[in-house]
Amino acid sequence: MPRVWEAFLTEQDKQAIALRPRRDRHVLERAERVCLLLIDNYRAVYGDRPLPILEAIEEWPGACGLVAWESIAPTQRLLAAARAAGVLVVYSAGATDVEGLAGQHVRAAEGPNDSAEVRYAIIPELAPAPGEWVVKKVTSSAFSQTPLLGHLIANRIDTLIVVGESTSGCVRASVVDAAQYQLNVVVAEECVFDRHEATHAINLFDLHQKFADVLPVAEVLDWISARTPAPATV
Repeated sequence: MPRVWEAFLTEQDKQAIALRPRRDRHVLERAERVCLLLIDNYRAVYGDRPLPILEAIEEWPGACGLVAWESIAPTQRLLAAARAAGVLVVYSAGATDVEGLAGQHVRAAEGPNDSAEVRYAIIPELAPAPGEWVVKKVTSSAFSQTPLLGHLIANRIDTLIVVGESTSGCVRASVVDAAQYQLNVVVAEECVFDRHEATHAINLFDLHQKFADVLPVAEVLDWISARTPAPATV
């Protein structure tokens, strides 16, 4: 299938890629213990309702518009499949209280009901289940100044499946850090989004070339379903 970044590549880019094609990593083929990492699926990037980006940012300055809402359904399917298969699920969200973290602060509210607690509340459609970790972070990466790496090591995780936002910001930073920690990484394409089409597409291309497998969510779901225990029969 055509990849989202192809429309943004020059002819020279395409020729260079053809001369030196990306080596397939087949991350999921060798994955043994997997974690689904949901990055920053909080209210500030969705707003209160689906709106085109230029309208959405008038109500919520950090909103990403319709692409955020369009990502919810495929993310719900992936989340349900991961839970059914016993895959570790971890979330990240912005910190609302950073007392004790030197040099860090929570951004001041920009309008009525715009407290950090409101902005960084994970939307109900993707709410954590009891017992699932929510890592609170103060930088782009879900690994920076958080206990995430230790949690993954304790659970012997070797592979991350990453969803969330933004492709060019917190998703990219987290994926790059994960790769530096020698974790295998898969990015579920329809489950990540960004405020700008070009940055979304080119960052997915860059991640796919260097740090991760960017795969259609259908392929990820197929892999998970093949490992989901069959329902018990009576």
